[in-house]
Amino acid sequence: MTNLRLRGGWIPLSIVVLILAVLPVAGVSGRWLLYIFLFFVYLSIANMWNLLCGYSGLVCLCLPAFVGLGGYTLVIGTWIGLPTPLGIIAGALVAAGFALLISVPVFRLKGIYFAIGTLVVPEVLKYVFFLWRPVGGALQGGGAGYVLKTADGFSTMDIYWLGLFVGFASVFLLRFILSSKLGSGLAAIRDNERTAAICGIDVFRLKLYSFVIAALVTGMAGTIFYLRQAYIEPASSFSITWTMIAIVGVITGGLRTQAGPILGTMIVVLLLFLLSRYAGYSLIIQGIILLGVMLAAPQGIMGFIGKTRIYRSVVQLASERRY
Repeated sequence: MTNLRLRGGWIPLSIVVLILAVLPVAGVSGRWLLYIFLFFVYLSIANMWNLLCGYSGLVCLCLPAFVGLGGYTLVIGTWIGLPTPLGIIAGALVAAGFALLISVPVFRLKGIYFAIGTLVVPEVLKYVFFLWRPVGGALQGGGAGYVLKTADGFSTMDIYWLGLFVGFASVFLLRFILSSKLGSGLAAIRDNERTAAICGIDVFRLKLYSFVIAALVTGMAGTIFYLRQAYIEPASSFSITWTMIAIVGVITGGLRTQAGPILGTMIVVLLLFLLSRYAGYSLIIQGIILLGVMLAAPQGIMGFIGKTRIYRSVVQLASERRY
C-alpha cells in the first residue's frame, strides 16, 4: 500500500495546531468547540488503532478497555482526593499497565483469534464494573456510574486544550515511531512475522511496545473525554462504539497512512453531527458507509487520492523544489 505521509514537515502541522488552539478565545460557539474537541479525542484513538492494525499488524479490538479504565481512574480518583492532573496521568498509566498485564495471554493468539480475544476484553470489564460495589465510605454507584466530584478548576477551555494536546501529540508520536527503529521493526513483523523473527527481531517485545504505547495514549484520551463528560458508567465507557469510531476513521481515511486518520476522523465527527437525531441507527449507518468505502476504495480515501495523476504530479513538484 502506498505510504502517504503528512508531507511538508512539521511547520504546516504546527500552524494548524496554533490556529485550533486560539479558537476558544476567538469567540467560536460552544457547539463547534465540542465537535472539534471530539475530533481531537477520536483522532488520538484512531491514530493508535492505525499504529496497531496498520503498522504492527495487530487487529486489536480492545481499545474501549483502555478508554474505560482511563476514565474510571480519573473519576474515582476525584472521589478519593487525587488531584485532576495526577488523575489524568494515572488513567493513562493504568491503561498501559492493563495492556502490559493482558499482553502475555492475548499475544499467544494469532490472526482472527487475536481479534476475537481482544474484543472480549472490554466486554468482561463492562460486566465487572456493572457488578462492582465499593465497600464503605461515600463512594457509591457501581454499575449505575459515577459523577466527577471535582475538576480542580479545569474550565471547558482548559479541557479543550487538553484534547488538542492529546490529539496532535498522537500525530507527532506516530510520525516519530514510524521514523525510528521501532517503526522499521513493526513493518517487518507486519509483512512476515516468521521472517522477522529469523532475522533477529524480537517480535514479542516490539509488539508489546506498540500495544502499551497505544494503551497509554488511548487511556489518556479516555481521561480527557470523561473530564469533560463529568460522568462515567460501564455501558458507554466500555462500548464497542469506541472501536467503531477508530475503525471507521482509519479505514475511511486510509489504513497505514498518516493523513488518513485525520481525514477519516473528520468524516466520523461530521457523521456524528448529521446523525445526532438518529442515534439508534448511527452504528448501522457507519457500518454501511465503511462497507461502501471498502468496496469502492479498498485503500481508503487517501489511498485513492494517492493513485491520481494530479496528486503524483504535486508530490513530484514538491520533491523537486525541496532538492
